[in-house]
Amino acid sequence: MRENTANPCNLCTQKHTSVFCNAREENLPEIDDYKKCGIYKKGQRLFQESQPAFGVFCISQGKVKVVKSGEDGKEQILRFAMEGDMLGYRAILGDEHFSVSAIAMEDTKVCYIPREQFYNVIDHDGAVTKEVMKRLSDELKKAQDKITVLSQKSVRERTAETLLFLKGVFGCESDKETINVLLTREELGNLIGTATETTIRILSEFKNEGLIELNGKKIRLLKIDGLLKIASIQD
Repeated sequence: MRENTANPCNLCTQKHTSVFCNAREENLPEIDDYKKCGIYKKGQRLFQESQPAFGVFCISQGKVKVVKSGEDGKEQILRFAMEGDMLGYRAILGDEHFSVSAIAMEDTKVCYIPREQFYNVIDHDGAVTKEVMKRLSDELKKAQDKITVLSQKSVRERTAETLLFLKGVFGCESDKETINVLLTREELGNLIGTATETTIRILSEFKNEGLIELNGKKIRLLKIDGLLKIASIQD
């Protein structure tokens, strides 16, 4: 991480979307005194699976993918983290090592808050504790929903749903149709829960059906209604 000067938490552009959105002002100076902020370059790891967890990571700008290694050594994308998200707090609260790795998808500005200061804030600020619990609950629900999708939907349905999910998370470029994130076919396959070869085949089918347009890693969604129908999602 290349360190730079950090803004006070109460002036952070993500203050109203972070875990500390409802924190009492008097609890923020302690975080300011101990946090370290900087830029992680694309491909750099914020933390590594199996490492001891000594603090939490707040994203103020950029995108991060959260991955876990399988038995074959390949990394499975579990989810994405964006501006306002906090990473590492589950390991801190469970007094465990990190069970996943976090990798910057682009140059990403991150603030690192040591464990002791994070504990002090949640011990003395009920609003922060409540927000942490809410986010833990949201993550659990998303994990349950993903298990349901994997068990009940076909690969074709999951592919359409994943494309719509990526549009919802990352938005679109200026043409309002091209998903604003670049993922390899293997990474897409990880998200869908299928082999890379199957991902390529389904994307080719969608292209031939006029649902999407492919340009390298860029995917342009041409017929949202058609993808919604395939994914069995009610708009």
